[in-house]
Amino acid sequence: MTSVGRKAACSDMKHEKFKPFIKKRAAELGFFHVGFSQAAFLEEEAPRLESWLKLNYNGKMAYMENHFDKRLDPRLLEPGTKTIISFLLNYFPEQTQQDPDAPKVAKYAYGQDYHHVIKNKLKELLLDLRQEIGDFQGRAFVDSAPVLDKAWAQKSGLGWIGKNTNLIHPKHGSFFFIAELFVDLEFEPDGPIKDYCGTCTRCLDACPTQAFVSPFLLDASKCISYLTIELKDQDLPQQFKGKMDNWAFGCDVCQDVCPWNRFSEKHQEEAFEPHPEFLNLSTLEWEQINQETFQYLFGKSAIKRTKFEGIKRNVGFLKKPC
Repeated sequence: MTSVGRKAACSDMKHEKFKPFIKKRAAELGFFHVGFSQAAFLEEEAPRLESWLKLNYNGKMAYMENHFDKRLDPRLLEPGTKTIISFLLNYFPEQTQQDPDAPKVAKYAYGQDYHHVIKNKLKELLLDLRQEIGDFQGRAFVDSAPVLDKAWAQKSGLGWIGKNTNLIHPKHGSFFFIAELFVDLEFEPDGPIKDYCGTCTRCLDACPTQAFVSPFLLDASKCISYLTIELKDQDLPQQFKGKMDNWAFGCDVCQDVCPWNRFSEKHQEEAFEPHPEFLNLSTLEWEQINQETFQYLFGKSAIKRTKFEGIKRNVGFLKKPC
């Protein structure tokens, strides 16, 4: 390498010394894993996303068709971005719903809305980094922009994409949130790890609505999470009657059966603790829930995304005929 090349390489990695600070501060804020990847066009993901959309596996999530180029190149979404810093935040609860027959809620929605919780943490982290490093361009993303979170987390070594299309960490399973900082700082990329799913197909076999077309390929229009949250129709499709496995908001089946989630440990985030009355709701209480009770129990939860009318629709769809 020439002297010019050596200087360029040194300059490119001049922020590498701040990695320990970033990881330490992130851990103090509750994130249990941090990874770094180089901002670039996602060549492998591009044909997969295009094919997935052409097959209409996004259902009525029309927003997935928007900003196609920005989903695949973070430099178009946030000009000047050089590094994607990915973060994982655990949400695995200590306790789950008590009534085994009551309508079920995905574990990620037990506590306060993760969008707000994580965004506040990342804003604090950005402020701390600017005090440590100096001024730089940085923007936080928490599942609210055209960002392929799992792809970037995989590229930064935080796990592999399992056959259920979830990111799986070899020490902590998949019950965690993914978030990012797009920064104009340059760091040495961490690099991906190998896929450890092996021959296991438990997630594919267990899906109540057979939403998996094949390993690593999900028809979201058949996914219970899509049906109970994303689908805004007044009525749920009758073809899924009796196949919802009693899920009223989201679904955890393909994670619950995953062997890697035997390593999941209780989260330490106070904001993710459920409302004290939520876990004890009976089937009858779910069926008789009113607007006031819904707001009281779920006003700060991600469950509000489906709104009161959506929960009533979902619970009513689950109700068995007398």
